[in-house]
Amino acid sequence: MKALITMMAMLAATMSAAVAQNVQTVEQANAALVKVAQDRAAITDEFAASERECSARFFVTNCMDKAKEKRRAALAEVRVREVDAEHFKRADSVAKRDADLADRARKDADEAMLRSAQPPKAPKEEHEAAKPSSGPRLAEREAEHAAKLKRQQAEDAANAGKRSANVAAFERKQAESERRQKEVARKKAENEEKAKQAAARAEADKNKAAAASAAASAK
Repeated sequence: MKALITMMAMLAATMSAAVAQNVQTVEQANAALVKVAQDRAAITDEFAASERECSARFFVTNCMDKAKEKRRAALAEVRVREVDAEHFKRADSVAKRDADLADRARKDADEAMLRSAQPPKAPKEEHEAAKPSSGPRLAEREAEHAAKLKRQQAEDAANAGKRSANVAAFERKQAESERRQKEVARKKAENEEKAKQAAARAEADKNKAAAASAAASAK
């Protein structure tokens, strides 16, 4: 009972933390991921304690069902915070890359303006071969930047669908695991009940045999 109360308090605390969570920096996202790992370990420890406590009770199945439901809800909440923190880190990385590309394009534009403001150079001899242009032109860089932005947007859209699919897959696996554990607990309870009934029948047979023996001796 104490373990269940502790787990409920922990679940309420983590849900409150999730509501209050407002990740604004990469440092906060990293701290959130560390907290996720700690909370997940604490949930596992609390569930193990609940299993030990439930095994000592007569109604094992009912106790385990409650403990599993608490664990499932707690893990689902932790997963939401984990997905949010990871999404923020990816978005921050994309924003930094875009800012770097924009800064590079701005520098290229400034250099082009400076070159256009300079007086034209004296014409060279006709027989002198023109030197090849070094590096991509400004228009090519801008086109490359636009193409990268489109690819990144498409990748982000695809990742959003993958995140949803991952969360759904995680919940399906969790539900399947709980179903299997519930079945194991049910069979365990049935076996315990059968053992109790067998012991009771054996004791009754023993008592009948003792009574019959006593009656025969009295004759």
